[in-house]
Amino acid sequence: MKKRLTLLLLLTIASASAQMVPETGSIKHYEKFESKFIEPRNVDIWFPEGYNPKEQYAVLYMHDGQMLFDANKTWNKQEWQIDEVAGELIRQNATKKFIVVGISNVAGVRHSNYFPQKPFESLPKKTQDSLYALKRDGQPLFGTKVSSDNYLKFIVKELKPFIDKNFSVKSGPTDTFIGGSSMGGLISMYAVCEYPDVFGGAMCLSTHWPGVMENEKTNPIPKAFFDYMTANIPDPKVHKFYFDYGDQTLDAVYKPYQLKADAIMEAIGYTDKNWMTREFKGLDHSETSWAVRVDQPLFFLLGL
Repeated sequence: MKKRLTLLLLLTIASASAQMVPETGSIKHYEKFESKFIEPRNVDIWFPEGYNPKEQYAVLYMHDGQMLFDANKTWNKQEWQIDEVAGELIRQNATKKFIVVGISNVAGVRHSNYFPQKPFESLPKKTQDSLYALKRDGQPLFGTKVSSDNYLKFIVKELKPFIDKNFSVKSGPTDTFIGGSSMGGLISMYAVCEYPDVFGGAMCLSTHWPGVMENEKTNPIPKAFFDYMTANIPDPKVHKFYFDYGDQTLDAVYKPYQLKADAIMEAIGYTDKNWMTREFKGLDHSETSWAVRVDQPLFFLLGL
């Protein structure tokens, strides 16, 4: 069972080997985008059909970028179908026109890049050391020290300025969003809290509140996340958050944690105008399940 759940949690760490081919729109690929903060990684920018440099587009930054657009290039032959879903929403004039910046993960350091750093550092050193000692299939769960602050610096200080300079986009927070699933959901929440003047909202699908594979009642990680949220969730008047979870495979453990996160959002003053949490019966922890429902966070964040 643990081995199967490990596979599900780490399902996005394999990297794409070649240019992805979308069903709709077009993709511009950057191989090993350099950074002074983190390891180089591939970046794929999706443009909707009819992209016009004379217009300005909103931007959605997404983690695990190699799993978004082309199942023929993914290790498990699944994809988010972001190009199809986003393309259809734009064609229907249901959302703003937007591009998607897919940021590939790097095998071996995904957990280190995506685990919110300030909550991690709030844990006792003994707990931190025990987490660094965790292994999955003989390999360290954390390939390096937690580096999510540097990962966000890469996005905010290097990648976003590149996008703003080279493409026709709106650069303000009302048109800049970030999203992902599982650990990608955690880092998306963290990104808006750390950079509320950069990101106007986050889409957090199947958010991995346990932080690691263990789901014991004594796990201190969720409380560290919730304490951080209580102190750092930004002004609800100008930010939006979307959360969800299924009830199959790894997603089956998320509901009690999400209810605690929801209580924090409500206490801070978020309402259905700027915060949504959805439960999806029968859906599991996979790209196939995220593809089924990704239209909902896209419409919630970018809807007209």
